[in-house]
Amino acid sequence: MAAGDHVSGATGTLRGRVAALDEAITLARGRLPDTTLEAPAAVVARARDRAALSGEYTVVALAGATGSGKSSLLNALADARIAEPGVRRPTTGHPVAVIVPAKGSGSGAGDQHGADELLDWLDVRDRHVAGSRVLQESATGLVLLDLPDHDSVVTEHRTIAERLYERVDLLVWVVDPQKYADAALHTRYLRGLREHAGVMVLVLNQADRLTPAEQRAMVADLQRLAAQDGLGASPVLAVSASTGIGVTELRDLLARAAQRRLAATERVTADVRQAARALVEACGSPPDARWEVGAAATLVRAWEAAAGVDEVADAVRRSTKRSARAATGWPVTRWVARLRPDPLRRLGLGRERVQAGQDDLLRSSRSAPAAGERSAALSAVRSYVDAATAGAPDHWVLAARTRAADVNLDDVLDRTVVRVPLGSARAPWTWGVLAFLQWVLLLVAAAGLLWLLLLGGLGWLQLPLPETPMWSGFPAPTVLLLGGVLAGLLVAGLGWVLGALAGRRRAAKARRRLGASVAQAVHDHVIGPVATEMDALARCRASASKAAA
Repeated sequence: MAAGDHVSGATGTLRGRVAALDEAITLARGRLPDTTLEAPAAVVARARDRAALSGEYTVVALAGATGSGKSSLLNALADARIAEPGVRRPTTGHPVAVIVPAKGSGSGAGDQHGADELLDWLDVRDRHVAGSRVLQESATGLVLLDLPDHDSVVTEHRTIAERLYERVDLLVWVVDPQKYADAALHTRYLRGLREHAGVMVLVLNQADRLTPAEQRAMVADLQRLAAQDGLGASPVLAVSASTGIGVTELRDLLARAAQRRLAATERVTADVRQAARALVEACGSPPDARWEVGAAATLVRAWEAAAGVDEVADAVRRSTKRSARAATGWPVTRWVARLRPDPLRRLGLGRERVQAGQDDLLRSSRSAPAAGERSAALSAVRSYVDAATAGAPDHWVLAARTRAADVNLDDVLDRTVVRVPLGSARAPWTWGVLAFLQWVLLLVAAAGLLWLLLLGGLGWLQLPLPETPMWSGFPAPTVLLLGGVLAGLLVAGLGWVLGALAGRRRAAKARRRLGASVAQAVHDHVIGPVATEMDALARCRASASKAAA
């Protein structure tokens, strides 16, 4: 595969990483602290800025402490006296750039437009074009920077250096035999760059002051410290800016980096991966779904109790029995059942449904949930949120709690119950049959009564009585009257039994409907909003993980 293909493929992968990190940041806005998102957002901005600038140039920075010999090393690499090594501290107060024009460019200051754009972005004003044929032939498309000391007593110098540490493509840390193991260097800087081992070089300068044995031992010790810092893959070289030891080797290493034109991509990729991993860590761990399921079931039961589901279901049962008595009872006394108030209507339920879209206008006559039921329902909400957000960062948990708590419990539960159709069920056909039979039996009893009254009237008037038929040894009118009444009472009893059975069925059906309505309310007002927050957290974690992979 050609070098250009490598660059194109790496750039495409980087664009995907940057987009994934940017998506994760967008999802985390308002849910994670702004301070947590500042660094990743800055990385995304730098990545896009660097991608918009020249890819023909690789920016290499010489970083180090006061007295490490960065300026002398820059001169040695450039084979020219560009930076002025000082005898006072701090020696370097502002960055100095050496531009090695890319192939095809001239050597004039105006022929390296891409490098100038990069240096404008880096805010480096002191610029020089390499005049040495040695550097031009070995490393084209290279920008060398001599940075201020990271341990400078001047705060402004340290700020400039640290800003450029974040933006350059390849960092060459220059250390000297006296300070190479300095704890501040390793703790404050190198350990924080463990993701950047591929774009880091450690240079032990002033090697001419060491014997060969000391030099080998010190390089080995620097490699050991670098491995502890997570930079085991970074090259470690011993050089001497004054005698030229190792300078050619370092120049060749930088030349290969410039020729590959991947340092910028690798550096930004390392920045993105480091920021993304920090964001993944900030997103916490995924919750245990088993806890959430159990807490959701408990939440639904608590809301059912607060909504009075059992009370309403029992009212449906009693209302059905009342309707059965009114329909199948003995016609002479069934009006008494109608005088009794309907249990459902007393609760303001069982009315005809209004037009769609007007459900919010309906209200029941139920009393508000008792204090204990309301407290249990609200406690179940908190328990569910805790279970659903276990492992999530505190700010994300707070966002979920806020959304779940934004509910008027009494109003929601009342509307949840009212919207369920409870009184629209048709009367069973058996009730109609029994009602018809009751009227037939009533007519039979009435016929027997009228017959007896006729016979009694004729006897009172002392008129001759017609012969009365006997049925099974009893006068026919008596049989009709007593038989009609007794049969009517038996049919009323049968209607009572059928009404009780229908009441149980309707109560069970009503309870299922009410339970489903309450479960939907729980989902709409608690589970759904919390799930939205946790889904955003999962997508944030997934995007950040994609960027960090």
